Amino acid sequence: MNYDKEMNMNNVEFGDMPPEAFLLGLLSAFDNRYQAAADAFFGEITWKQFFAIICINLCKEAPTINELSDIMGSSHQNVKQILLKLEKKRFISMLPDEKDKRKQRIIVTDVARTFLEENDNNGMQSAHIIGRIFHGVSDNDLMTTIATIMKMERNLSEL
Repeated sequence: MNYDKEMNMNNVEFGDMPPEAFLLGLLSAFDNRYQAAADAFFGEITWKQFFAIICINLCKEAPTINELSDIMGSSHQNVKQILLKLEKKRFISMLPDEKDKRKQRIIVTDVARTFLEENDNNGMQSAHIIGRIFHGVSDNDLMTTIATIMKMERNLSEL
């Protein structure tokens, strides 16, 4: 497939593959390439570790591992491994919940906040990268893609 051309149903060759299967493969391949590029960009932490910090920061209160697992769409075990590595790097702390000592709350540390400020240049670097990734993608195509993936996500959760 020629990635330089504008993709539409007329110039994408699926072979014998149904378009749905092609799209799933394309999403998986994109995820792998994006993760490798993001890992190289951050250096000190991986994309998944960075994503975990983003998700923690989205929460109104410090999340538990189970809450973070739901937000990240990953298993408790995978998220726990990510958090242990972040804790070792002092990017997060895991503290007992005040009401239920069996639960641990995840707190982003000053080390992580400093890292984010130094490596994101107040959003300018990531905005530049995102702009390059979405170069030539119309707002209509973007909204259609978002709507499609959200529908796929809902269907997946019902399996």
